[in-house]
Amino acid sequence: SDDAVLIQKGNKQGEPHVITVNCPDKHGLGCDICHIILDFGLYITKGDVSTDGIWCYMVFWVVPHSSSPVVRWPSLKDRLQSLCPSCSVTFYLNDQPSNSPASPVYLLKFFCLDRKGLLHDVTQVLCELELTIQKVKVTTTPDGRVLDLFFITDNMELLHTEERQHHLCKQLDAVLGDSCISCKLRLAGPEYDCHHGISSLSPAVAEELFLFVLSDKETRSQALSSDMTKLKKANVVVDNSLSPAHTLLQIHCVDHKSLFYDILRTLKDCNIKIAFGRFSPNSKGYRDLDLFIQQKDGKKFVDPEKQNGLCSRLKVEMLHPLRVIIANRGPDTELLVANPVELSGKGRPRVFYDVTLALKALGICIFSAEIGRYSSSDREWEVYRFLLDENCGFQLSSTLARNQIVDRVRRMLMGW
Repeated sequence: SDDAVLIQKGNKQGEPHVITVNCPDKHGLGCDICHIILDFGLYITKGDVSTDGIWCYMVFWVVPHSSSPVVRWPSLKDRLQSLCPSCSVTFYLNDQPSNSPASPVYLLKFFCLDRKGLLHDVTQVLCELELTIQKVKVTTTPDGRVLDLFFITDNMELLHTEERQHHLCKQLDAVLGDSCISCKLRLAGPEYDCHHGISSLSPAVAEELFLFVLSDKETRSQALSSDMTKLKKANVVVDNSLSPAHTLLQIHCVDHKSLFYDILRTLKDCNIKIAFGRFSPNSKGYRDLDLFIQQKDGKKFVDPEKQNGLCSRLKVEMLHPLRVIIANRGPDTELLVANPVELSGKGRPRVFYDVTLALKALGICIFSAEIGRYSSSDREWEVYRFLLDENCGFQLSSTLARNQIVDRVRRMLMGW
């Protein structure tokens, strides 16, 4: 029904907006809702989740993040509404309804004169129009021109209409201006499959990128800066004494903008059911989260080995959800960002947006960029690769400059 999702806006500047979801439950619904909230550039200040396995009730207090100038509230409600299972008898008889067909992929191809911040400005237009970047291939020519291939899908499912296409071209024209040489949009063909994978990574780069622990070694570009060592201070406690039917997870860790999503996607991928969850407000940069959970078979977590495995997995996923390194690619300097893909196939939203925004703020031009999937350690990763232009204010061969770039990009991704 139309009131499955309600959005109550704050009465004054800076006051949180309240999103309420009241609908039939399904596995991973909380994770999917947090994915969309993150995709709209919103930060969850606190939240409450409860379900009896049939019906769920969720409340999220959200504020727009500083890097998100525009929030399309009506579209947000529509997107959240589309996630809510039907109240019909069919839903109850078919607990796993068939998935809707995948959205068609379009190829946006434009050729223009290069400038600082161009890639982020185009990405911002696509995000504001609710177009999801599936893959991208960006190439700069020796004469200072850029050829961009964006493979995109439309969250509004309207890109097949002339009106939607015209609106996209008009918004891009406002950003590109006279620098645009050509701009074309069409359904993607076989070339989409050619760009689906990521070019090979060296064993050394792959090892560093997909490490399951944060490194203290200063020789590694993922080394923690002195004020970020608090990332390693996380506590996950399992308690079976408070409920006869559920295990209580008590989590205390440093806050970041996607924390709630990272925890819920981990539980979703592990087939863990949440009966009740409370996400407390930020206190001195840390968060507390209480979750009453069950295994897929409805039983508590009593096996110490399973408890330790779950706690370790949660710590890795919420403390180190994104990997950021700088490496040499032949004579060039390459920035790499990776994040684990959900078992459903969905990647983290707004990664490309945040990375290009950070590089724009640093005044660094991107010579080329690509997005692809990479399999490592029995899981799939989404990998973003950026060749950085040497003609910038940074000595890219300097360890200090590289660490500054990595730190700035990581902070943008984490919302710090």
